Amino acid sequence: MSEEVELKYAVMDPDALQGRLDGGLLDGVARFSERPWRTVEIEDRYVDTVDGKLEAAGYGVRLRRIDGVRLVTVKSKAQDARLEGEPQALHRRLELEAAASARLDPATWPESPARERVEDLIGDERLRTRFTVAQRRLERELVSQQGRATLSLDAAEIRRRGRPLGTFTTLEVEAGEGSDGLLSRLAVPLEATGLLSVEGRSKEHIAQEMVAAALAAAAAAAAPTRTRPAVPKQAGVRLEDPLADAGRKVLGLHLARMLAAEDGARSGEDPEHVHKMRVATRRMRATWRVFDGAYRPKAQKRYVRELRTVAATLGSVRDMDVQLDHLARYAQGLDDATAAELQPLADTWRRHRDQAREELLTLLDSKAYRRFVDDYLDFTATPGADAAEMDGARSMRVRDTAAGRIWQAYEQVRAHEAGLPWADVPALHALRIDGKRLRYTLEAFREVLPARQADELLATVTRMQDHLGLLNDADVAAAATREWLMGSASGLALASREAAGAYLVSREAEMPRLRRSFPAVWRRVAGPAFRRRLALAVSSL
Repeated sequence: MSEEVELKYAVMDPDALQGRLDGGLLDGVARFSERPWRTVEIEDRYVDTVDGKLEAAGYGVRLRRIDGVRLVTVKSKAQDARLEGEPQALHRRLELEAAASARLDPATWPESPARERVEDLIGDERLRTRFTVAQRRLERELVSQQGRATLSLDAAEIRRRGRPLGTFTTLEVEAGEGSDGLLSRLAVPLEATGLLSVEGRSKEHIAQEMVAAALAAAAAAAAPTRTRPAVPKQAGVRLEDPLADAGRKVLGLHLARMLAAEDGARSGEDPEHVHKMRVATRRMRATWRVFDGAYRPKAQKRYVRELRTVAATLGSVRDMDVQLDHLARYAQGLDDATAAELQPLADTWRRHRDQAREELLTLLDSKAYRRFVDDYLDFTATPGADAAEMDGARSMRVRDTAAGRIWQAYEQVRAHEAGLPWADVPALHALRIDGKRLRYTLEAFREVLPARQADELLATVTRMQDHLGLLNDADVAAAATREWLMGSASGLALASREAAGAYLVSREAEMPRLRRSFPAVWRRVAGPAFRRRLALAVSSL
């Protein structure tokens, strides 16, 4: 473990400061080396466990990417006491630094004391990214009779889950080995410029404060104007319910589920919350289709349009989460060197995911979204709201129409059978969509169907949907990887091209395997046994 000794300042006018430095500000104390200013792009990901084990133990840990190299740095948060006469801007901290990979699993990093320290502190828990500090650094070497130092002018941007939270600029002067005394002499002309102020915080501390302020502001802006409803165990649909009120109950159930997952989707700690929100919006859109004709067309179109906007924004994040998860699981089966070559692909997809998250947070913080939620809460809480007046729709009961709506959804699925022998991926995806509609229709009326038969029907349809979902995921991953290779191949190392190509081949090989095994899944849905169970279930209505 080495000791880091440096001066730290907040910079008020970076351009003016650089001009003073180039104009000989430090003459008489030190001189710049012959090498000119060097620009370095740095990305620091600060990590910890969910319950903050590293911080509780008094350490800050970052994963740094600089000049194509990955490093892990473990720093003590406690500063050593300054010696008598040393400037207030001088900081002393202990640190460990070693090679690492971009993955958050320390087991994938080369062996080192830094890795051992992290593993000892976190035990079996997993690391997560707390925030990222992206820096554009201008650095230059200083030389004097008292030793050497590195002067760095850092323009930093704080990002959390891909969303920029703020910027700041610092000047750091780090002493070379045995050059501590040089820093005290350099502090005098630097502080005399009036362009600096002593910075008592680390970059990590500055970022933590910005993240806390951003979270507090987002929570205040997004605070619901009304109490969120509790999530009921069931929608409460009954056979004698008017069709419009039954649909309203189902919509209310899924709206409550969507709102219950919103805070988790905002935080980004667990991708599953975005998934839950997206599923809830999909089920609400499906519910409007299941109960089509029970509501005024103008109101129905408006609500579906608003749901489509929310679902699309959630979907952009979820789709990238799925691709990153598949890629990570694929990499786990590779040796460390090969897995590392997939990092450029993962980095690109992560940037896309982070951009999509920024768009999602912008939507969730918007007045339009809060208005949408308030309107929906009013609608689901008001019996008879927006029910259609024509053709007796208001008095039409679940008992009268559920069987026909369920059977019609099944007919849409069965209609795909004639083309299945030569169906391509888009055709199978269309079947998957109709399979979802059948599943959501059965779920909407599940409470009025015989429980055992409804569960068996849903399990069979879900197996088909999941099988086709894996096929679709493989197709999307192959297309995304191919697009990335075509756009980035010229700037990639051969090993990275080969690793990404192997992943592409694996995804393409997965599709025919899933297609070959699909007929057995299909027979369970299209066969006579399923039709008999479906007929018995709806006959009970």
